[in-house]
Amino acid sequence: MPQHDIEIEIGKTGEVTVSVKGAKGKACLKYAEFFQKLIGEVTSQTLTSEYYEPEEKAKIDLHVRQKQG
Repeated sequence: MPQHDIEIEIGKTGEVTVSVKGAKGKACLKYAEFFQKLIGEVTSQTLTSEYYEPEEKAKIDLHVRQKQG
């Protein structure tokens, strides 16, 4: 699974800057959505070249087994 790095900077005025590195394609927007819920209003957003790269899909298989008694 790829590693995603999150850099958070809080300025002297309280302005918060969040940078997501390593998330290809629209995956970075999920992080942005998460931080928006935590921090509040987004005043600006800049997309990096990673946004335009193909997304790396992760497949998760979940199998639930029930005990038979």
